[in-house]
Amino acid sequence: MKKIYMDHAATTPTHPEVVKAMLPYFSERYGNPSSIYQAGAEVRAALEEARSKVAAALGADPGEIVFTSGGTEADNFAIKGVAFRLREERDHIITTAVEHHAVLEACRYLEKCGFKVTVLPVDGYGMVDPDEVRKAITSRTALVAVMHANNEIGTVMPIEEISRVTREAGVYLHVDAVQTAGALDVKVDKLGADLLAVSAHKLYGPKGVGCLYVRRGVKMHPLIHGGAQEGKRRAGTENAPGIVGFGRAMELAAAEREERTAQLLRLRDKLIAGVLERIPEAVLNGHPTRRLPNNAHFRFRYIEGESVCLNLDFLGVAASTGSACSSESLEPSHVLLALGIPHEEAHGSVRFTLGRENTDEDVDFLLEELPGIVAKLRSMSPLYRG
Repeated sequence: MKKIYMDHAATTPTHPEVVKAMLPYFSERYGNPSSIYQAGAEVRAALEEARSKVAAALGADPGEIVFTSGGTEADNFAIKGVAFRLREERDHIITTAVEHHAVLEACRYLEKCGFKVTVLPVDGYGMVDPDEVRKAITSRTALVAVMHANNEIGTVMPIEEISRVTREAGVYLHVDAVQTAGALDVKVDKLGADLLAVSAHKLYGPKGVGCLYVRRGVKMHPLIHGGAQEGKRRAGTENAPGIVGFGRAMELAAAEREERTAQLLRLRDKLIAGVLERIPEAVLNGHPTRRLPNNAHFRFRYIEGESVCLNLDFLGVAASTGSACSSESLEPSHVLLALGIPHEEAHGSVRFTLGRENTDEDVDFLLEELPGIVAKLRSMSPLYRG
């Protein structure tokens, strides 16, 4: 049975070129990069080369890149690092109702520590209004945290407009770019980001590594205390193989982005049009045009999205009901509820996220099989009266 993977928002297969770049750092190049002898210096040089590659992809200076264990750590570092550094004069954080749990849970933690947090609503497409950001900012606001694009529904936020608001107010802007690095232009000056999170495994790199871009001059507390690694901002021996792989993945993503995006857009639009044409009462979640080039997120009324995914898995197709970080929860997605979608309809949602290896044949197979799966599940649903 052919396997068709359509859950690239959850993770991506590691690019063969990335694996090739990493392999020596598991074996012959195993030195500690903090050591002064040659074996350590060789690894240190490789880490700095990777840092330069990541920085180039973001339009940043290498000294503004802090390597982390991934996007969740980078989000936590940005939010808590700024909050605790500025709490005496600024103890207010602004975010949105559709952020990743890494942002929302970090903000909830800060509330327990005495900080004030404003969670802004979004419209029916999952978009936050820059004017609402402006209205929420006070003289005590330290940070605004808004994702570049939503990991579930794929809606791309108006980050450049929001950054103009934060700049005028003298407030830091943190951007979660975990879903967009490699898919969209994430040059930090264009976006206006003061801090920006990236995760390697979302762009054909290894798991367990990512970075936080920190604009020069941004005041933060260190994430981990100990040694002098990462400019004394994140102590601990670096994950050399992962960082080397991350650097190569960012380099490849930047080189291949335009060609890859064009292919993904074509397949995505074919999939969206086919599903809406062939399946009655299927609804596209998220913005119809301002969305990630690989994201097609639907809700199918009267049935459970989990049942759709299980039936697809039986046919060799991997898709999801939403965020991989909350896949064990039986509660409806907080993102879909924030859009105003009723609980029962939110439960009927399925996310398809395409990748570099998907083909027209993959999409054709899905469009052949999915209508029958939905029809079968609806025939067993007590809610369906078709």
